[in-house]
Amino acid sequence: MSAARDQILGHIRRSLGRGEGAEAAAAREAVDARLTERPRGLIPERARTPDPDALVALFQEKAARVDCTTQVIASLDELPDAVADYLARENLPAELRMGAHPDLTAAPWDSRPTLSVSTGPTDGSHAVSVAAAFAGAAETATLALLSGPDAPTTLNFLPESEIVLLRKSRLVGPYEDVWRLLRARNEEAGGLPRTVNLITGPSRTGDIEQTIELGAHGPLRLHVVILDDV
Repeated sequence: MSAARDQILGHIRRSLGRGEGAEAAAAREAVDARLTERPRGLIPERARTPDPDALVALFQEKAARVDCTTQVIASLDELPDAVADYLARENLPAELRMGAHPDLTAAPWDSRPTLSVSTGPTDGSHAVSVAAAFAGAAETATLALLSGPDAPTTLNFLPESEIVLLRKSRLVGPYEDVWRLLRARNEEAGGLPRTVNLITGPSRTGDIEQTIELGAHGPLRLHVVILDDV
């Protein structure tokens, strides 16, 4: 197996015009340098602003274009009211399934006794889920959600309605900055999460006669609550 592998790779190197010795070493150094330096691609002008308020405005604008609703709250104390009001507006049941993320468990859910809140993954029997985003990219109103013991991935796909808490301090312009934050987390936590879900608006498909249908492969509704912590 090893000899066959070396033979195949040798053919690939020759077809690319890469020989052995100094030439091969230089090619390896170039690859290593690219992986280490992580050069950034071309960043759209709209995503270059460092102003947090401008990023929120851009995120909300892009979110509206993909049928995602948003609102801004000043503190975690306001989260239960924001969630309860959203459920009432959409005529949804006042029952929530959420992960045990610190940002979510720190909210005073008992301030809204009409809400029934439970934690853990879902088997699809829960209509509404609440999750905490790792980061958001204002460029396209995309949320980055990480899997883990306090963030079951099932909450992002099985319920028909999902509410996501996004800290303003974790809202960046382009996708590249989301991965920068993730690499920094990796260095601190000593490992990457098993799954990174990038979510832009409710699930949708246009496979059938190019007609957009929401809720095809995940939530029918997506509501983002932005916590102003900056």
